[in-house]
Amino acid sequence: MSESERAAQTTQLLVRMAGGDARAATELLPILYDELHGLARRLMSDERRNHTLQPTALLHEAWLRLAGTASEGYVDRTHFLRVAARAMRQVLVDHARTKRAAKRGGGRVEARLDDALAYWEQDHTDLLALDEALKRLAEKDPQLLDIVELRFFGGLTAEETAKALHLTERKVRLGWSFARGWLRRELQRGTHE
Repeated sequence: MSESERAAQTTQLLVRMAGGDARAATELLPILYDELHGLARRLMSDERRNHTLQPTALLHEAWLRLAGTASEGYVDRTHFLRVAARAMRQVLVDHARTKRAAKRGGGRVEARLDDALAYWEQDHTDLLALDEALKRLAEKDPQLLDIVELRFFGGLTAEETAKALHLTERKVRLGWSFARGWLRRELQRGTHE
């Protein structure tokens, strides 16, 4: 099956899912499984070594959430992958919240993040603090959050992100640069409070 045929089949299945066809999700998973598992592996590679979740468990938990939101009306594969990245991030955040709640005294849950953000390369960042910073970024500029989710969590290139968001590649690169700096400052400020 060619890439264009695969993309057309994926879009058709996403439309069927949005229409409430439960079988469409069952047919879609094998088509996107490798890509989603790769995304989960990338996200988990940024987590601490002794994390209790594994990439497959992260993928399956996110898939259950995605299958339950078929009414979202996914436009295409890229839109679905963006929502999947967001769902995986939310699974990790929920897991961190549960773990924090289980500890008496609410110890901080750390996650080693991608080397794309140099500040986070050397330090461990609190996943809950990152989630809060991303929420503030969304309030400031939702398009910047979209860029971060596609580039960082979704693993898309600047070119792929630009295409998915209907922006110029230059605008994506500038937005990515600004968002990284802004997030770095927000996280540094949070550690000094």
